[in-house]
Amino acid sequence: MGLTGGLASGKSFVGETLAELGCHLMKADEVGHRLLEPDGAAYARVVGIFGPAILGDDGRIDRARLGAAVFGNVGLLEKLNQIIHPLVFAEEDQFLNDVATRDPGGIGVVEAAILIETGNYRSFDKILVAWCPPEIQIERSIRRGMSRAEAAARLSHQLPLHQKLALADAVVDTSGSKDATRLQVIEVHKKLQAWAAEQAR
Repeated sequence: MGLTGGLASGKSFVGETLAELGCHLMKADEVGHRLLEPDGAAYARVVGIFGPAILGDDGRIDRARLGAAVFGNVGLLEKLNQIIHPLVFAEEDQFLNDVATRDPGGIGVVEAAILIETGNYRSFDKILVAWCPPEIQIERSIRRGMSRAEAAARLSHQLPLHQKLALADAVVDTSGSKDATRLQVIEVHKKLQAWAAEQAR
């Protein structure tokens, strides 16, 4: 199953709750970060394109510098995506295949912020969207240290959550308390278990 949302939409909390309930969870963002490490599969190619200006003093790719280099530059962002996305997709496929082998009838969940935007949502049997109103996304982002302008700019570069809902098989409304969100995740998990059991027959 693919789990997505947007900036500060609560998708990580949803993912962690699913993991607590017994699902196998993979975070695509963490895979992407690992690929950019000096021993990662994307490191040499990314440094080759963007140059040493994106490196910190320790020789690692500084993701803030890399982000600044591609922000607002569609061409450079596309070059970066052409390197990173296929590698991440391959690891996602391997993860789901491993889950199917190790735990037949189990539920593999890939949490990915831009699952819809990349088109890779088509690779998943089910799509779960963590949703809340944009103003709550901005308020949460501010609490995490962003300015309102920064949060609004980041949201303007993401597909609006209401458009992601059109592709969702299930939705968790995260605008309430964590307890309220957890109860919704438990209900989604029950439905996923029933579906997984049906598929395993």
